[in-house]
Amino acid sequence: MTTARDIMTPDVACIGEDESLARAAQQMADLHVGSMPICGNDRRIKGMITDRDIVVKVIAGGRDPAGVSAGELAEGKPVTIGADDDTDAILHTMAQHKVRRLPVIDGLDLVGMVALADVARALPDDRVGELFSAISTP
Repeated sequence: MTTARDIMTPDVACIGEDESLARAAQQMADLHVGSMPICGNDRRIKGMITDRDIVVKVIAGGRDPAGVSAGELAEGKPVTIGADDDTDAILHTMAQHKVRRLPVIDGLDLVGMVALADVARALPDDRVGELFSAISTP
């Protein structure tokens, strides 16, 4: 049985909930990623931030990203997957929530990230195609 731990990218960086969105944008640029988990001081996930969130919710609204904390954009309960959850659970969770990236937790601790690309490398094309179709439809 293939698990999230088997296909995830380990050692994922997160942005602190008290850090500015300007810092989040710089960290995303440095890491060549378009999204990051928002973590509390306990390194537990508080939400996710995307480059699009910064542009649409902050810059387009006339706010200065240096004056907005990442935690201000954390909304609702973050969607995660357990490190020992199997690929069926990953596919179901991604499809149900229409997300392309899932933070992987072990207990309450962030241990990695599973992206659509990780799923595509690990699973047969037909299953990946079904997932892509499910997350791409409104």
